[in-house]
Amino acid sequence: MTNHLSQNHLCSVTLLGNLVAKPDIRYQANPVLAVAELVLATHSRWFDKTSQQFKEWTSYHTVKVIGDIVDRSLIHSQKGDVILVQGYLLNSKKANREILHATYAQTFAKGYAQSINQVHMSGEISSDINLVLTENNKELVALNLTVNNLVYSPITQQTQNISIERSVHIWGKQAHYIKDKAELGDQLVVDGRLSYLNDSKKSQFIDSHQVILLKH
Repeated sequence: MTNHLSQNHLCSVTLLGNLVAKPDIRYQANPVLAVAELVLATHSRWFDKTSQQFKEWTSYHTVKVIGDIVDRSLIHSQKGDVILVQGYLLNSKKANREILHATYAQTFAKGYAQSINQVHMSGEISSDINLVLTENNKELVALNLTVNNLVYSPITQQTQNISIERSVHIWGKQAHYIKDKAELGDQLVVDGRLSYLNDSKKSQFIDSHQVILLKH
């Protein structure tokens, strides 16, 4: 049974990366608002024990920004600038894709900066819990998490409930614990990073660092 916690979840994403191209900025009427869409590149680096080498992976994040924040922080942004954004995950019906809606943005000068890719979220398990063996013979649990969070819309100027569903990947000992103990409808608190499946829509998923299970 779904409990009251599922009605107000956390969904917070922080990214620090480089602009892939100059933001696409336009203005809409009724009310007059600036709308910007941009793509941020973040970089992950890790040591691969199999090859005994460091490896690097680049993720590309589509970010939408609405309102005064566009004129304050993004109007003069150029390709290569370092951008810090914070916001929440969203399903874009118009573009039929999964994006980040940023409620904060700050631009820094061009250059290389260590990336930040952090996701903190809570939600309700809304799918089967599957134990998967990867190509590198590592085990992970894959499950879907439904997140309901209240957000303020600068377009309607009202608070509204946003409901999304995202896949979460859980590794190592935590994977076995979740597989053994978790059930449909349980709550999870997740600390991880935003990643993308290799499908036609580049669907988002959360690659978890830590999960906390809260039984319903």
